Amino acid sequence: MKIGYPCMNNTLDCSSSRTFRLASYSEERLIETVEQNLACLHRILEFNVQHGLFFFRLSSDLVPFASHEVNKYNWQEHFKMTFRKLGNYIKNNKMRISMHPDQFVVLNSPNEQTVKNSVAELLYQATILDLMGLDTTAKLQIHGGGAYGDKPSAIQRFAEVYHSLLPDAVKARLCVENDDRTYSLQDCLQLHAETGMPIIFDNFHHECVNNGEPMREAVQMAASTWQPERDGILMMDYSSQAPNERKGKHVQSIQEELFHDFLAETEDLDMDIMLEIKDKEESALKAIALARTLGRVPA
Repeated sequence: MKIGYPCMNNTLDCSSSRTFRLASYSEERLIETVEQNLACLHRILEFNVQHGLFFFRLSSDLVPFASHEVNKYNWQEHFKMTFRKLGNYIKNNKMRISMHPDQFVVLNSPNEQTVKNSVAELLYQATILDLMGLDTTAKLQIHGGGAYGDKPSAIQRFAEVYHSLLPDAVKARLCVENDDRTYSLQDCLQLHAETGMPIIFDNFHHECVNNGEPMREAVQMAASTWQPERDGILMMDYSSQAPNERKGKHVQSIQEELFHDFLAETEDLDMDIMLEIKDKEESALKAIALARTLGRVPA
């Protein structure tokens, strides 16, 4: 089991998500910002290795405006060696990496421009992982999208876009995640049946929207969609409900008793856990310590 957190490290004095306004775009500004982002990413990865956190989600903003038509610069060539060095560090330390495009990536949108933009963004992020030389166990995760008043048709539209418009480089890495409002685990299983995509399981979303599946059974159902040689073991997101907040709001800091119960309930099941908890590495360090006490990660 690997445990990690997404995108930002609050301990370090840098960000790998620096960007700028579209109106300020220039190639010089782009190069400077990407250099800063990648330098910070290397520091974050070093921090994670030092603290036993071997799962990390890269920021979508490593290369600002990478999928926007304003960006004509060949950043792939310019930063090829930097990406390769980062990838070598990741592989040498047996880390696992994912990316999670923003909410504007909606493959089943009825709007053709939205779909076009979504495909471009997915291709950019797949290119990042390819430039790093990472195998296809490094994944891109998205949500099912909207239901648009007719979920069966929306699922079919997703499948049609998947098969007709997505490049192979994207399809090799793409996963779908159950969400907290529209696409349950069962809906994601339907998407898997239509496309072959593995399912990234989110325990908190499953608590919000489900079809009565017990947690352990739900984890096993999601895990069954992963082909170990191609995909690796199940990736999942973990969080819990913030007290006294709207349903679906993520907790600020890990609730250790709940996490202990989840690990106990899923004993003997293989998975890598991404903590979607607001204080990032602080909770991840608590989680890894707790997992060690249960023998789920090496001492």
